[in-house]
Amino acid sequence: MKIIIANSSPDPIYEQITKQVKAQVISGELSEGESLPSIRKLAKELHISVITTKRAYEDLEREGYIDTVTGKGSFVAIQNKEFLREKKMKILEEKLMEALSEAKMLGINIEELKEMLELLYQEEDFDTTPEHGFVEPTEYTEYTENTEKKIP
Repeated sequence: MKIIIANSSPDPIYEQITKQVKAQVISGELSEGESLPSIRKLAKELHISVITTKRAYEDLEREGYIDTVTGKGSFVAIQNKEFLREKKMKILEEKLMEALSEAKMLGINIEELKEMLELLYQEEDFDTTPEHGFVEPTEYTEYTENTEKKIP
């Protein structure tokens, strides 16, 4: 499991964790039944509060991405990949509806929108890191299994 906490992100830390774990589950990077680091271990490695990691794990469990077994830990839940993809598509559609509404208010026509979308999609600098949003090149903390490093 790889988690990167961006100090410059507008998202709360627990949300950054949940988004990244969800993306790794959907992409198959995290396999069904795979063990996740304990709440305490992840908090220690990321230098964040245990309460923050607990909130992230609770959200992930509530949404069906992980299962927690008392005394054994947290594991990636058995998933229906197609169902997860549909959930993500619905979220994407909602975000596109917001963008369309904003575009209409600004008087942007469909052709201009298509051109903007194509340019953004093809942009080489586009950050495709799972579920991060746009991460500015400032300091962040990265967690990959047993290694943690500060990256300027």
